[in-house]
Amino acid sequence: MHDTNTRENADVAPARQVADVVAERIERLIVDGVLKAGQSLPSERRLVEKLGVSRTALREGLKLLRARGIIETSHGRGSYVASLTGHTETSPLMHLLGSQPRTLYDLFEVRGMLEAESARLAALRGTPADHVLITRRYQEMIEAQETEADPSVHARLDHAFHLAICEASHNPVLVHTLQSLTDLLLSSVFASVNNLYHREQHKRVIDRQHARLYNAVIGKLPEQARKAAADHIDRVCASLREIEQEEQRLVRATLRLEGWS
Repeated sequence: MHDTNTRENADVAPARQVADVVAERIERLIVDGVLKAGQSLPSERRLVEKLGVSRTALREGLKLLRARGIIETSHGRGSYVASLTGHTETSPLMHLLGSQPRTLYDLFEVRGMLEAESARLAALRGTPADHVLITRRYQEMIEAQETEADPSVHARLDHAFHLAICEASHNPVLVHTLQSLTDLLLSSVFASVNNLYHREQHKRVIDRQHARLYNAVIGKLPEQARKAAADHIDRVCASLREIEQEEQRLVRATLRLEGWS
């Protein structure tokens, strides 16, 4: 009886270990950004082939990931990567940050720090595949400027370009930190695009800075890429402050004209 139990335990242990390995390898794909939040997992057959494990071990590994809240499964859709950051935009802090205009400049400070470093790392570590993706996002952004009038579209394409550079840094923590701020960052990009892109002088400066950043990253020039990203954020922030002061002067002059002073 004892020998039978021992054999059973020996059979169970390796299967459990293989399931852990399966879970860890899929987690690595998620951390590295190969599988993104909301994206469906490949079919069981493809995962079995790619990971070199049995169907049973694969299913056990997926069960572990479901228990950790890393993947979800729904009828008709199969398994997909869960939202890893949760609904942060609904938290009181996210509401406060999003509702106060002064935090726009705080966000630009954060963008400046994160994006300058991610641009430097992207120039150092970017692969040919990264360059293809960055070029695609850059071209989409440029084409939209010629054909698309909606500022929100420009904002999303602008953000996608910067995110593609960040992903080329191959630093998953940096990427996930930026992604967790997506909604707040989009609001800052939208503010800059909405206020600056219809002003021809500012638009030309932004276009030149995007081109400088793109060329430095693709050209594998880390210090130039870092400086281009930092200068871009600084310039956008300074331009917005100029516009804000201009509008305040306009309001004050109008009030004086109407006899409020």
